[in-house]
Amino acid sequence: MFEQELNRYWKTVIDTILDGVMIVDKAGTIVFVNKAFETITGYRHQDAVGKPCTLLNCDICKVARQTQEGLWCDLFKMGTLDMRRCRLIRKDGGDTHVIKNASVLKDMNGKVIGAVETLTDITDIIKKDNQIVALRDQLRAENSFHWMLGVSAPMLQVFELITNAAGSSAPVIILGESGTGKELVAKSIHDVGARKRKPFVKVNCAALNESLLETELFGHVKGAFTGAHRSREGRFEAAQGGDIFLDEIGDLPLITQVKLLRVLEEKIIERVGDNKPISVNARVITATNKNLEDLVKSGAFREDFYYRINVIPIKVSPLRERQEDIPILAEHFLQRIRLKSGKEIRGIDDDAMRLLMTYSWPGNVRELKSAFEYAAVSCQESLIKPYHFPPNLFQGKHHKIKPKQTTLDREGMKKKQLLEALKQADGNQSEAARILGVSRVTIWNRMKKFGIDFKREMID
Repeated sequence: MFEQELNRYWKTVIDTILDGVMIVDKAGTIVFVNKAFETITGYRHQDAVGKPCTLLNCDICKVARQTQEGLWCDLFKMGTLDMRRCRLIRKDGGDTHVIKNASVLKDMNGKVIGAVETLTDITDIIKKDNQIVALRDQLRAENSFHWMLGVSAPMLQVFELITNAAGSSAPVIILGESGTGKELVAKSIHDVGARKRKPFVKVNCAALNESLLETELFGHVKGAFTGAHRSREGRFEAAQGGDIFLDEIGDLPLITQVKLLRVLEEKIIERVGDNKPISVNARVITATNKNLEDLVKSGAFREDFYYRINVIPIKVSPLRERQEDIPILAEHFLQRIRLKSGKEIRGIDDDAMRLLMTYSWPGNVRELKSAFEYAAVSCQESLIKPYHFPPNLFQGKHHKIKPKQTTLDREGMKKKQLLEALKQADGNQSEAARILGVSRVTIWNRMKKFGIDFKREMID
């Protein structure tokens, strides 16, 4: 009885399925489609039934149309089609990407009477994939350097210093305000250098108290303190052969500074509760938003430790000092909005861009990113307008700055930066190299590349 009732309502059952269903006879003529098929293809029941299945222009079926042994489609020869990705042409002419499954239908005597196909719409997935590829390409574009974006002179200098630092095992210290991207700089140094296949270990020195920080850095042995039920390696051992990044180094307790100084000088550590020295080979990269020289003067930071970590300093300028990077960063965060929200936002309104260019950005790139995350929620239009950003941006909470006028690309900025350094150094290439943080050979190569004769340029 149930089977008879089910046969009566099978069309209702099929119409509740989200996948498109199409049934054809053995000649390839469509005899049935469900509602999901109509939605996916744009062809209504009356448009499709009675028409050949070639109506859909499936790209994987074109070759299969070769007639063999009286069969109009290879499906009838193979019997099934499993998880094949293909593209259909909708009634309106647009493309639709689907996953197709198909099987022949036979009567009780085993004679082929037709076939059934199911279509799973994956157009949105393909669209997301394309957006990811576009975003990846953008990040690899000429205005980027290992996931960092910028064309300004300060950023080009940072990129140069990263490359130079990556070829060394000397300690690096990254200086800059909160939100400028110091961790990205540290990760880039690791990714560019010979240690890139080894671990990159991060430690936030401000997040842990003195005892926990020491255990985190150096590890401990079983029984070293209450709760130490087993021995545990520290971050220095975990970073063996790679890089260890000590963020917020300005918050490091004095006693821990002494122990780290020994690590830097002797390349050994001792686990808490043990006196057995363990050799470590991890390059130390530190970062801080504090003025360490002032901390040294006040006695809050050891002078010997400061000079030991301050071998290769890299200063990341605040966003207000590199306005040329704001449009590039804005476009990058706009792409992220499109990718994450799926909203069809075409771009940024001119007034909104002027707002971004004149705001002082006390939170730097991190604040800019947060502003776009806010806009991702508030914007319901095709363009981002000033009022889509957080209110403090356009209500004068922070002072405004006058936007710089620049039309230089990355190579143009390099040339300008080189000329300024040569001018400051009175043409001395060694001094210009010191100013830019590069080698004298790099200065010579760039002068040759850009055709710069310093005396002639000065006369011009």
